[in-house]
Amino acid sequence: MLKIENLTKKYGARRAVDSLSLHIQPGEIYGFIGHNGAGKTTTIKSCCGILNFDEGEIFVDGVSIKSDPIGCKKKIAYIPDNPDLYDFLSGIKYLNFIADLYSIPKKEREERIRKYADIFGLTGDLGQLVGSYSHGMKQKLSIISALIHEPKLMLLDEPFVGLDPKAAHTLKGIMREVCDKGGAIFFSTHVLEVAEKLCDKIAIIKNGKLVVSGKTDEVRGDSSLEELFLELVEA
Repeated sequence: MLKIENLTKKYGARRAVDSLSLHIQPGEIYGFIGHNGAGKTTTIKSCCGILNFDEGEIFVDGVSIKSDPIGCKKKIAYIPDNPDLYDFLSGIKYLNFIADLYSIPKKEREERIRKYADIFGLTGDLGQLVGSYSHGMKQKLSIISALIHEPKLMLLDEPFVGLDPKAAHTLKGIMREVCDKGGAIFFSTHVLEVAEKLCDKIAIIKNGKLVVSGKTDEVRGDSSLEELFLELVEA
């Protein structure tokens, strides 16, 4: 579903991402772990077409993000670590705006908005301006907007930041549901316990370079993911 081949992104002389290769298959929740500044956000933004990159290639469902960025973006949902939404719109107007972008028919969008707004406890707040929302509410609205077009691939940058425990638990269930239906999820997180329990596979990046990747159980071995991560990044 997502194939990253020798991805390199430079900022001046610094390589923020250095010859990174990963392959996320349909049905997989793939965790992306690294210290601050390791290259996680740069990689994710490159995968969804926000950032150009210097070398390598990225394919979404077999299609190059370079050659057909619009076609790829139709299959993707991206949730940044800090939702930057339109504060002057109400929650419901923002969701309808996103649904319009993806040409979601009226009946389908109403059903999906109702479903996810109820699940995340946001239904009563959809009439309010987004600018009045707390960070957690904005994060929930961002998640709902990402699910409206039923994406094949979800790219999430620290998706649990700002969510209360109930919402975080709900999101984990939805992530598994998306993958059970044949989708794929690639997400970064600092919450290693979540990655250890939720992810089918994980990759650890350090200073832009891939350190280790594979099935979660095989990568961590007899250690906890936290122990392995600290050992690798401090080496």
